[in-house]
Amino acid sequence: MRREIVIHSLDHARAALAAAAARGKDVTLASAPGAALQAGPGWFKAVIDEARAAFPQVAVTAILDCSDQPGAALAALRLGLVNLRFHGAAELQEKLAGMGAILAPPAEATLDLREIPEPETACAAFLREA
Repeated sequence: MRREIVIHSLDHARAALAAAAARGKDVTLASAPGAALQAGPGWFKAVIDEARAAFPQVAVTAILDCSDQPGAALAALRLGLVNLRFHGAAELQEKLAGMGAILAPPAEATLDLREIPEPETACAAFLREA
């Protein structure tokens, strides 16, 4: 089952990786919908890189949501972010895939940390269900 933890901050990313490290699990972190247009690919990459540096033992897949904007997806690819969620036309999806994008389908289960007061505890419970 494809499971993702939606992060909105570096603290969220660290909490998810701490929970994954404590359980010896891999983790998939996803941005909020349209995050490439709001915070930008550079912000997402910096958050993921810093969280990975703090927990190098955890295998992380990081998915940036680029909405339907190919420019945002191209900017992400230029930064080395290849796991993308893209809701644009099929022909644009094919072109992005040809440029190295790995287009992520919707997750089967998602934990969105936006309003969670104790993200590490929530992530631990979510990962336990996997």
